[in-house]
Amino acid sequence: MPKAAPKDKSTDTLQQPDAVDRAILRLLQENARMTVKEIAARVHLSTTPVHERIRRMEQGGIIRGYTARVDAARVRKGLMVIVYVSLRAHSKTAGARFIKHIQELDEVIECYNISGAFDFMLKVVAENMDAYYDFHVNKLSQSENIGNVQSVFVMGVLKETPVRV
Repeated sequence: MPKAAPKDKSTDTLQQPDAVDRAILRLLQENARMTVKEIAARVHLSTTPVHERIRRMEQGGIIRGYTARVDAARVRKGLMVIVYVSLRAHSKTAGARFIKHIQELDEVIECYNISGAFDFMLKVVAENMDAYYDFHVNKLSQSENIGNVQSVFVMGVLKETPVRV
């Protein structure tokens, strides 16, 4: 039986990032507007392999996108609330309907399916307590199948970092 040809790592989108990839990722996490030329200088490669590595990580889903970090208070979203939600019924259909509803709510900036006493944990931002009350009563509570909701108000963010590579 003939041996299989060795895999070309440059086209393997499922390969794990090596040390150079991780260095590139850290630089992009610090400043996603850094040019390929600046990154190449910092990782001691030419621009072409750096560009190819970034493209490979984008295509492979390691880099999911680029965003700007915004000061929530400066855009009138200074109230952050962690909201725990349990559903009354736990069917696949009921869960999917809840998830679809949550994805349509701009105030919900993160949603996690969790274990324990609650089914979901939401990270919600609002302008103030009145805006959160409106969100809770007129949007979140309108989702069918909600059993219990517990809101925890964030008093301060002490650490907020991206995934470290």
